[in-house]
Amino acid sequence: MATSASMDAVAAANLRSVLQRVQQAAERSGRGPQSIRVVAVSKTKPVSLLRQVYDTGHRCFGENYVQEIVEKAPQLPDDIEWHFIGNLQSNKVKLLLNGVPNLAMVESVDDEKIANQLDRFVASLGRKPLKVLVQVNTSGEVSKSGVEPSGCVELAKHVSLRCPNLEFSGLMTIGMLDYTSTPENFKALANCRTEVCKALGITEEQCELSMGMSGDFELAIEMGSTNVRIGSTIFGARDYPKKQS
Repeated sequence: MATSASMDAVAAANLRSVLQRVQQAAERSGRGPQSIRVVAVSKTKPVSLLRQVYDTGHRCFGENYVQEIVEKAPQLPDDIEWHFIGNLQSNKVKLLLNGVPNLAMVESVDDEKIANQLDRFVASLGRKPLKVLVQVNTSGEVSKSGVEPSGCVELAKHVSLRCPNLEFSGLMTIGMLDYTSTPENFKALANCRTEVCKALGITEEQCELSMGMSGDFELAIEMGSTNVRIGSTIFGARDYPKKQS
C-alpha cells in the first residue's frame, strides 16, 4: 500500500507531466503555455496532498463542493487562487464567500438568480469584484447544469451589465456523461463566445473558455480553451465516502 508521502510525490510528478502536456498542446495551437490556466481540482483529496502540489509552485486549485472548499481553504496559504467549479446553490453563497476570502473565480454561474446572489453578497463584503464564468450546457444532457447555448448571451449580458460586483470573465462547459467532451461540445462553446463577444463589444481575449478535463484537456486546448480543470490525472482516482453538497 502506498504511503501518504509517496502519494504526495506522485501528485507532484503528475502535475509536472500535465504542465508539459499543456505546453505541447498550446504549441500545437499556436499559443504560449502561459495563456492556459491549469486548475488542479482537488475534490475528496486531503489537504496534505494539496500542500505537496502547492509546494511545487502551483497556486490555482478548484473544488466542487462548498463544504469541502471552506474546510480546506483556511488550512492552506492565502496566496492560493481558489476556483469554485461545482453547482452552486443560492443558500450556500454566503458560506462560500465568507469561508474563502481568496476565492478567485466562480466558474459555474448558470442563471440570473445565482448571479444576483453573488453580486449582492460580494457587495456586502466590500471585496473586489468576483470573477465569474457563465456555465453553458453544450451537451444537452438534462443531468448537466448550465444555461442552454441559446441563452448564454442574455446571461452574460446580465452579469456584465447588471451585476457591478461581478466581473464577467468568460464561459465554461462540462463534457458528456463520462466527463469527456466531443469536438462538437468545444465548438459549441467557442460559438457561444463569438456571440457573447459581439453582444458585449469585447474581444475574444477578454472572454475565457473553461473547457477540458483530465480525459480531454489537450483537445480542448487545441480548440481554444484557456482554462482546463484537471483532477484525477494529478491527484489520482477519487474516493466518495458520502454525498456532499
